[in-house]
Amino acid sequence: MTRFVLGQNQYGKAENRVVKITRDGDTHHIKDLNVSVALSGDMEEVHRSGSNANVLPTDTTKNTVFAFAKEHGIESAEDLGVKLARHFVDNNEPIHRARIRIEEYGWERIETSKGGARFVGSDEIAHSFVRKGQETRVAQITYDGHGIQVLSGFKDLTVLNSTNSEFFGYLKDKYTTLQEDYDRILATTVSTWWRHNWDGIDSHAPDWDRSYNGVRKHALQAFAETYSYSLQQTLFEMGVRVLNSRDEVDEIRFSMPNKHHFRSDLSPFGIDNEAKDGAVYYAADRPYGLIEATILRDGAEQLIPVDMTNL
Repeated sequence: MTRFVLGQNQYGKAENRVVKITRDGDTHHIKDLNVSVALSGDMEEVHRSGSNANVLPTDTTKNTVFAFAKEHGIESAEDLGVKLARHFVDNNEPIHRARIRIEEYGWERIETSKGGARFVGSDEIAHSFVRKGQETRVAQITYDGHGIQVLSGFKDLTVLNSTNSEFFGYLKDKYTTLQEDYDRILATTVSTWWRHNWDGIDSHAPDWDRSYNGVRKHALQAFAETYSYSLQQTLFEMGVRVLNSRDEVDEIRFSMPNKHHFRSDLSPFGIDNEAKDGAVYYAADRPYGLIEATILRDGAEQLIPVDMTNL
């Protein structure tokens, strides 16, 4: 008789949209999260017979997310994720592992009219926001009853260098048509995850917001300050700068599509279009080169899954 074996499985409530307002007098603060919960453990019976004895309803996980946001507040995405992961595993015997994945959407205050303007009270407004148009902050927290793994990151941050980038000396075969370029635009949309070496057992947790802001700052500075001969080189320098600057990070992975900008051919109109003179480009959104890599400290184990950032 053929026997079938249950492989990896998980369940939970995905994309719980949580908006938490904190009032500090007339000044309000906003946290806007998208929280997904995935639980796994002793789930053999529910798959084989349909018995739900070991199943915590996904509706309960949703309720827990909102209750924790109210009871504990949202200091950061990472802090909320750690609290939730520990709760689900430590308080439900059949659940052996919890993974909390969070996206955070940033808001900033709308600049209002200066004091003395004709709009009454305009200088006192501190409760209006506009959605930021830059990256989305992300976090993933995994807890198995022993140690915690915290991954932080961001996605969809578009950056561009209008010079200090070349691409030449590459392999060529009979299908190669790309011309070597010694002054090109380098543009990409950065998606990245980094792994903290904090395991939740002994030492104090990092300051998650300070860590996030530091990683972002050093990655962007490296992008701006690296004279690039390839996007791979730039990516590596970004990772090295982060690891050199942030002791709490052991591993960082980037996924960076090359947002190609090609100089328009204006020769049919008798017009030169050279980079040194301020060229005109067309931005090609597809197809695009996709550059991905992980940078680690010497001796660190690569633990960020390669499929978290790529297509």
